[in-house]
Amino acid sequence: MESTLAFGSPEFFVALLQIIWINLLLSGDNSIVIALACRNLPDRQRKQGVFWGVMAAVVLRIIFTVFAMTLLQIPFLKTIGGLLLLWIGVQLMLPQDETHEIEGKDRLFDAVRTIVFADLAMSIDNVLGVAAAAKGDTLLIIIGLCLSVPLVVWGSNVVLRLISRFPWIVVAGAALLGHVAGGMIQSDPATTSYWATLFGEEEHALGWFGLALVVIIGKVLAARIERANKAAQEERQEAGSGTETALGRSSD
Repeated sequence: MESTLAFGSPEFFVALLQIIWINLLLSGDNSIVIALACRNLPDRQRKQGVFWGVMAAVVLRIIFTVFAMTLLQIPFLKTIGGLLLLWIGVQLMLPQDETHEIEGKDRLFDAVRTIVFADLAMSIDNVLGVAAAAKGDTLLIIIGLCLSVPLVVWGSNVVLRLISRFPWIVVAGAALLGHVAGGMIQSDPATTSYWATLFGEEEHALGWFGLALVVIIGKVLAARIERANKAAQEERQEAGSGTETALGRSSD
């Protein structure tokens, strides 16, 4: 697939930053999986396991992303992919489950294999987001993934601390996914004529709509989940204090 953006142009670097940002936000769990898979290896082999696991993950991620980008040329698949990206953007804003059940391996090959399979299983959202942001440019995918995947692994602690300190980073990332998703839907070859009639020459109309939709729905659902979690915690505290009171009376 030929490059659609001139190398070194402002549009090229904007799209490259989008790819890196999307991959950083959606790959936090992948770095944890790599650490868990290599935790039982000897020190020397642990570094080798991380290195070869990351290299294999980068190569396979590039292949799958280029393949996904090719599939997105099929009519209506961009619309389906865009709707899925909107859902991923909303999910990014919700409280995350931090549990990871990955068995540590004591052989280098087994650890690398675990990293590759786990990365592929957990990277469907990354592949879709990067394919959408690349706008048909294979060179962008290669550069973006070669930069961002190693950065995720070796810089994950820094990224997580930044996200913890500046929650707006996640909101901005979710908004970016919404914008990319809207643009993907609007550029679907099966519906471009309809959107052109509706929006005229405004190429980013659905992008801005997707951005607003993801942020609004994500904020509303996150607030509901926080209220539910707070209520459940208060109920547990009340139940615990009631049990302690009952035990104190029985001991008297």
